Order: sequence, then C-alpha cells, then structure tokens
Amino acid sequence: MARTQNSFPSRDAHRAWLAEQAALPRGFRVGSTRFDFTPKEAPKPARMTLTLIALDRPTPDFAAVFTKNAFPGAPVIVGRRRLAEPRLGAILINNKISNVCAPGGVEASETVSAAAARHLGLAPTEVLPCSTGVIGWGLPVESMLAALPAAASSLSAGSILPAAEGIVTTDLYPKIRYASVGEGRVVGIAKGAGMIEPNLATMLVYVLTDLAVPRDTLRALLARVADETFNRISIDSDTSTSDTVALVSSGLVPCPDLAAFEAALRAVCTDLAEDVVRNGEGVRHVLRVRVSGAPDARTACALGKAIVNAPLFKCAMAGNDPNVGRLVQAIGKHVGATGLAVDLSRLRARIGGQEIFADGAFRLDYAKEAALVAHLKDAELYQSKPAADGTFAPPVDFPPHERCVEIEIDLAAGPASATILGGDLTHEYVSENADYRS
Repeated sequence: MARTQNSFPSRDAHRAWLAEQAALPRGFRVGSTRFDFTPKEAPKPARMTLTLIALDRPTPDFAAVFTKNAFPGAPVIVGRRRLAEPRLGAILINNKISNVCAPGGVEASETVSAAAARHLGLAPTEVLPCSTGVIGWGLPVESMLAALPAAASSLSAGSILPAAEGIVTTDLYPKIRYASVGEGRVVGIAKGAGMIEPNLATMLVYVLTDLAVPRDTLRALLARVADETFNRISIDSDTSTSDTVALVSSGLVPCPDLAAFEAALRAVCTDLAEDVVRNGEGVRHVLRVRVSGAPDARTACALGKAIVNAPLFKCAMAGNDPNVGRLVQAIGKHVGATGLAVDLSRLRARIGGQEIFADGAFRLDYAKEAALVAHLKDAELYQSKPAADGTFAPPVDFPPHERCVEIEIDLAAGPASATILGGDLTHEYVSENADYRS
C-alpha cells in the first residue's frame, strides 16, 4: 500500500486534514484535561495533560509491545502485567513526567489507574497506564487524582484528535492516520520527537479498531508489524525507557479479511512511523535509506540504522551539503566494525536518484553536485534561523510536505532489503535537548 505524499500550505490546512482522519472506530471514547502543578524535584511550575481512551465495553482483544530499554518506566512494568489480564477497558496517558525509576513509581501508576477505573466502572487491572516526559521525576499523584473527574466527564465519541493532542510533549503537532477495511476502521495516533530509536522509542502509539480480531491474532500481528515499521526508524539512536505501542479492538464489526486488516494495520503504522521522524526534534530533512542486496533483513536494517545515525552525515544533510564521503565512511565504518562479510567493491549508492558510488569508486561531477544540492533543498522542511536570543526553534508547527532525502544502497550480496527512516542533526535538536528541563 503506497503512501500518499501530502503537502500543507498552512497550519490550518494541516489541522483540517487531521480532522478528516480522526473519526473514532465504534466502541471508543476519548477525553482529556490539563492542570498546573510544581514537580517536587524542580521548583518550576509545569502543566500536565491527562488523556483517557475508553471502550464502551471492556475487551479481551488487546495487544501491546514495549521498550527494550533495561530501565523501563513504571507504566511499562505495569503494562507488561496487564497483558496477562482477561480484559482491557481504558488507557490512561499523562505527559510531562515519564515516571521512570522514581521512588514508588509502580505504586503511583497503580494508584492513578485504580482511580481512573473507579470513575469508569472498571476493575483497576482493566486500565493501562502510560507516561511520557522527563525521566527521573515522580508523578504528582494527588494532582492527577483531582484532575481525573474532569478527564472522565470529557469522554466523547467522534474524534480521536483530543487524544492525539493530549499525548504530545516536544512534538510540533499531533499525528493521526487511518485505514478502512469493509465497514470497519483502523485509527492510530502517536507521540514522539526525540530519544527515538525504537526498540521502541520515547514514543507512545495507540491503534484502535472496531474490527473483530481475536486477542492472539492481534498480538502476533502487532509484534510483526511494529518490527517492520516502528523498529525501522531512528532520530538520535537513543532508546527510550517508556516506549509503548498498543492495539485495541472493540470487536463491534466483523472482520471480512484478516489479510486486509494486516495490510491496513501496516499502512497506519508505516505512516505514523514516518510522521514521528518528520516531527522529530529539530528534524529538517527526513532521510529514507533503502538497503537492498543484503544477505538478510537484519543486515539491511543494521546498515540502514548506521547511516541514519552517523553524526557527520546527519550534519551534512542538515546543511544541504551532499558530502557523500560521509555516507561512504559510515557504510565502511559499520562493515568494518561488525566484520560483515560483503564485498564492498560491488556496492552501489544513489542519493536522489543520482549514482554517487559504484565499483569501489565515487562517481561525481559538477552536474551531480548541483542535482544533489537541489534534492536536499527540495526535501528541507524549513530553513534554520536563530531567534533574537540566539537559540534555534522550528518556525513551523505543521509539516509543509512529506518529501524525503532518498538514499539507495545496493550491497549486491543477497536477496534481502529494508527501508530505514531517520533525520538530520540540526541546531534546533541541540537547542531543544540542551534546554529540555529548563
């Protein structure tokens, strides 16, 4: 299923398009509320959003995959337990604080989940908690408990947009994608902008469907699709402590074709994964690396990740500088460090359709240099301009287009291939992460 390339002339146009995607599947409601608080770890006022995704009736058909970081957040620890429960009735998400390794973190997640369950008429174990934000700080439990009635009373069917807006942190804009199968819908939202290299990422993804797909099938499909989509992106090579991708079915619409459902799920996840990269902290170029001719998919994925995570190459892309030596250097570094048994004299590389390396040598000239610069400028999301205080911040809060820097690597060493998505490395990324807590 090919992705349609959209372009948006304004924030309003993008928001109108989001609204068109946002119809909830049958059997779901969403709501949110915001409140001010002061973290006990830092005397600076902050604002948190609580978001609820609730089913009209608890369902046995739900799935989730979580981070591989060895310091998982408390909600991930609780979420793994929830997979053994017979039913799920709601998901509770907070931003601002990720509740990772904070004293009493698991108890805090369970306390807030139990309170949400009481407001929704559910068992405490029927609520999945999720948190995202600053690592190391504890949840403001009392403030969250006080805010829960407002979140519950705001629950409404219709649009998933309030939930997509409520879960963001440093994201510039909400992310929504959908696909249809017969009379049913698959609708997904995501947040994530930095600390992104899934295994998963500082990424929360919720995919909802009214199509009736059994629990075991949902879990097998989600594991496979997440590995082929979210696990093939990287913004900065850092694996978050809080990654969660959840898939929930209300079961209200018969599924006419399981293969069509899997294709729809993959399309939604593929689009959301690219949206996460395009909305990455400071990202001005999305890098799409297609590695072909690999001996196996794992090799293709690893090489693609090595390219999109190479700092010097990422910096060159940020500056619209087609410094292709940095690309070849990154490939050679990875092959040498891993001892990969491939003959690099057979490697061919292209950027923007221009062959830049073949038969062990560069293939460059003035015309190609000009074409490469034009390709990079065409893929640029915005131009970098310092503010009056010397900091850098993205001047737009919507994606003007969905173009990528297209990079093709052919190893000529086997039948496998993979596509990896990443971003460049900009002033804005450094500024965002230097000032993240201040």
